[in-house]
Order: sequence, then structure tokens, then C-alpha cells
Amino acid sequence: MVLVAISLFLLGICLGSFVNALVWRVHQQAKLARIKNKESRIQNKNSIQSSQFSILRGRSMCPNCKHQLSTNDLLPLISWLLLRGRCRYCNKPISWQYPAVELVLGIVFITSYLFWPYSFEGSGQALLLGTWLISSVGLLALSVYDFKWMLLPNRILYPTLWVASAGRAIYILGYDSSKLHSLLNWALAVAVASGIFFLLFVISKGKWIGYGDVRLGLVTGTLLVGPQEALLMIFLASILGTIFVLPALLSGKEKLVGKLPYGPFLIGSTYVVVIFG
Repeated sequence: MVLVAISLFLLGICLGSFVNALVWRVHQQAKLARIKNKESRIQNKNSIQSSQFSILRGRSMCPNCKHQLSTNDLLPLISWLLLRGRCRYCNKPISWQYPAVELVLGIVFITSYLFWPYSFEGSGQALLLGTWLISSVGLLALSVYDFKWMLLPNRILYPTLWVASAGRAIYILGYDSSKLHSLLNWALAVAVASGIFFLLFVISKGKWIGYGDVRLGLVTGTLLVGPQEALLMIFLASILGTIFVLPALLSGKEKLVGKLPYGPFLIGSTYVVVIFG
């Protein structure tokens, strides 16, 4: 058990490094797409081809000086500590986001295994845990992206939805003895997690909530057991959002009309409900 937990933590921080690269590359690809749509061209010595931002083929680089990073620069947590939070090539600060995301995903992996609420007898629960861990990579990427740019990109959201849906469908069809009941719970969980936000989006004409949160509900509803858990997730997300923004409201730095990225709170509460709910 200890060896498995340690292995999952190490795997988590490595995939956390991938999350950082994924978020940055998807954002850079979106910027290049906007430039292309405006029929603009950037032609200078610092211009970079879109292929360098490829999620699968692109090489890691410093976001400031665009220098390609070596293996020694890519060790999760360790490289940031050894470099004292600065790029080896341009000496500019490396955001605390990078080690924080790596550490968060490592913690998610190890706690998900240690506190998984079901018995691991048989391979069914291992399948669900694996589905949850893989989905959590996409969820963390969505959380970081939404927190930074207030957007939940489909390029991350839909693959995460596909993984979550495939894992749950395989479990229900192959391991669940109450298939119809589980399918109904799945549908109701999605209806609550996504449908409530869809209604808010329609009623407010997009002023109260973004449509990305509606699509995110498809993912979170799929990962949750049923409608009760979906309601608990939304309730906890509201509490987390309130706690986050309350100090700024009391100090006068924020107003009630200000915008708040809601995705990170929905994702964080989904983690709490899946593991501890």
C-alpha cells in the first residue's frame, strides 16, 4: 500500500508538470488562432511556429525567453527548487503555479487512493479509480486555465468528458449489477450538474454564468454517483466561492458585479464529494 501510494504521488507530480505544459500550449494555440483569424502575421526573430505548441510533439520551453528546456529543467518540483524559481537561461522568475500544480495533482493522486470510499475487491473499483485519476488531470488543467483566463477550453474539456464517460460506461456495462438504476443515476447527476447552470445561463442570457460551466457539468455529473452528490457539489462550490471572494468584498477591493472563475470551485468540490462525500 505504501509503495502504491508513493508511486501514485510521483506519477501525480509528473502529470502535474504535463498539466502546466498543456495549459500554456493550449493558450498559445488559441492566441495563434486569433492572429490567423485576423489575417495577421508576426515576422520577427522571436516568432514561433504553431507546431512548437503541439500538445504531443512540442518541446518544453521557457514561457519568457522561449529557450528549449533540458531534462534537468523538467524534474517536477525538484527543478524549480534547484533553480530557485528562476529560468536557467533568462533568469526571469518562474511562476509559483508550476510547482503548486505539480504538488496539487500529486496530493490528489495519493489521497484518492488512500481515501477511495469503496473496496478494491475485483477490478471494477480499480477501473473507476483509474478513470477518476485520469479525469483529474483534465479537471486540474481546466481549473488552472479558468483561474488564469476565465475560460474552460473545449480542447481540454471534451477529452476529459470522453475519458469520464468511457470509464463509467464500461463499469456499468461490465461490473454493475444494477445497470438501469446506475444509468438513471448517471443521467440525473448530469441533469443536476449541467442542467441547473444551463437554466441560469438561459434566464440571465449569459450574464450570471458562462456556458463553459454548463459543459463542465457534463464532466462532473459523470464522475459523481447520482443527483444527491451533484447537488452537494454545487452547494460546496458556492461555499468555496463565497469564502474566496468574501475578504475582497469586505475590504472593498471587489464588487458584487465582478466576475469570478467558477470552474475551479466546481472542480474542487467535485474532488471533495467523490472522495469524501
